[in-house]
Amino acid sequence: MELIDFLRQTNAEVRELLNERLAIPGEPYPYPESVFTEVIMQHMYDVGMTFEPVVCHFDAKVGNTNVRMSGYAMSDELDQLDLFVSLYSDVDEIVTVTTSEAAKVADYCLRFVSKCAEKKLAKQMDDSSEAFLLAQAIEENYSNLEQIRVYVLTDRVLNAKSKQFQSREIQGKTIKLEVMDVERLYRHLSEGKPRDELTVNFEEVAGGPLPCVWVPGQMSEYDYAMTVIPGEALRFIYDKYGSRILEANVRSFLSVTGKVNKGIRDTLRNEPERFMAYNNGLVIVADEVHLGRAADGSPGITWLKGMQIVNGGQTSASLYFTQKKYNDVDLSRVRIPAKLIVLRASKSQNEEKLIADISRYANSQNAVKQSDFAANHPLHVTLENHAQSTYCPDGVGRWFYERAAGSYKVMIEREGTTPAKQKNLKASMPPARKITKPDMAKYLNIYALKPHLVSLGAQNNFQKFMESVSAYRWPSGEELPTLSDYKSLVAQAILFNTTQKIIRTKYKAFQANITVYTLAIIFLKLGSKMNFNSIWENQSISHSFQQLITSLSEEVHSALHKSANERMVSEWAKKEECWKIMQEVNYSSALFVITAPEVKNIKD
Repeated sequence: MELIDFLRQTNAEVRELLNERLAIPGEPYPYPESVFTEVIMQHMYDVGMTFEPVVCHFDAKVGNTNVRMSGYAMSDELDQLDLFVSLYSDVDEIVTVTTSEAAKVADYCLRFVSKCAEKKLAKQMDDSSEAFLLAQAIEENYSNLEQIRVYVLTDRVLNAKSKQFQSREIQGKTIKLEVMDVERLYRHLSEGKPRDELTVNFEEVAGGPLPCVWVPGQMSEYDYAMTVIPGEALRFIYDKYGSRILEANVRSFLSVTGKVNKGIRDTLRNEPERFMAYNNGLVIVADEVHLGRAADGSPGITWLKGMQIVNGGQTSASLYFTQKKYNDVDLSRVRIPAKLIVLRASKSQNEEKLIADISRYANSQNAVKQSDFAANHPLHVTLENHAQSTYCPDGVGRWFYERAAGSYKVMIEREGTTPAKQKNLKASMPPARKITKPDMAKYLNIYALKPHLVSLGAQNNFQKFMESVSAYRWPSGEELPTLSDYKSLVAQAILFNTTQKIIRTKYKAFQANITVYTLAIIFLKLGSKMNFNSIWENQSISHSFQQLITSLSEEVHSALHKSANERMVSEWAKKEECWKIMQEVNYSSALFVITAPEVKNIKD
């Protein structure tokens, strides 16, 4: 896919979402710029560039200055903040944006930060908006923020060599200014393809082939090498590929938020030359290797295709975040030992099993539970198989379970070899029928009455779910989902998506939290009366049940705000204490006396 194709696909996605929301009765007009912001922030989140994003539009004159923001993302520890401001043109051709135009928009967003740092913004805002509570949170927590970034999001291409502007100082904090134009986003997403398309060239990242001891396999399923990776090269790889390079890692570092292992940090800062002696090193798997010659004439690794770090994720992440936090760290003196395994399995299922086994044994010396092995868990394979073989009741459509990140788009591109085929594929399996691994964990934890965990964010909730997956039993009572369980999961997806649409029309702020808690209360009150089979058969939610969702959400919205007691609702919702209080609220009992196909008629 070329840049122009990516641009058109992105803006088509924005228009598709716009049309979908315009078709919903009572839906407030969805401004194109806000939808564009939502799409781009989600892309950035998917490739590990930011935290769980929130669309939050604020555009006002404060004093004599214009202040503007389109969205934000904050780390769980409340020590890292990303603010986003959009410059959307809805173009289908490559159009440039000048540095001055992008800088002007960045300044609008910078003023949001500066006013908060001066504690002058919240008191001038409407206290019913989410932007108010964000401003309040920044004002109260500004001194604790370790990283602040402002991103200008645009579907144009910045007419400059660098996508970064000069950093600014506000109240003793350095604010990084960056432009995420369509060209930069395309580059990041291209690098975030499935494993077999991820290539690391060491001539580019390390200045030349990595010296190695090469041991070719004889009759085995793999070749083998021992090598050493320069610290700066590993930092660059992690920065470039993010969580993609760790996708097969049992510890699932999708949720790395900057926490650094103390031992690794201290060694990097105080004794970088001893890092190789102290560190256990990495275990890397790859699909292909190209051997060249290192500077001394010995065998060297030129590039790896399908590179995955299956052991050493904490080392990689800590290396990256330590240098980010401490500018004095000299990675040029750091070397990391690495064991490389180049796969030669003839069948993909054998290859995945081998990766899982390598990952399992490589981590066996650490306190890693078997339930931590998320990436290749049979649960995901089983759900993927059910999705591929099960048609909707109409006999035409199907749902898609995205076991590997990005596999839905890859499927559309590979199987949709003509525009007509792509159109038919999207008609039978539209993006709205895609369930990701984090989606699955979200639906199941809501049904398990754990909305506080779901409120931690998609990746954190997924990690929590996988930590306890060995003890999880599906409604069928089985460890792995049966076909009936898969259909129930799809029903929960339909129910969640419907609830989300209803909530979006009613509330400006904290839509995600209201959605999750509304569904959790429904499951708490109705329990085994829920008829997921009916939802599967109809592939929709009845009007009467939608009325229940609408009415209950009002009571949930009120209870969340009241119990938050002026705290930011999105942070309060993450607490188990919040869920305990929400369960004790006296909701209108009449709401749950309902006749609807989604509710079984169980007589006492």
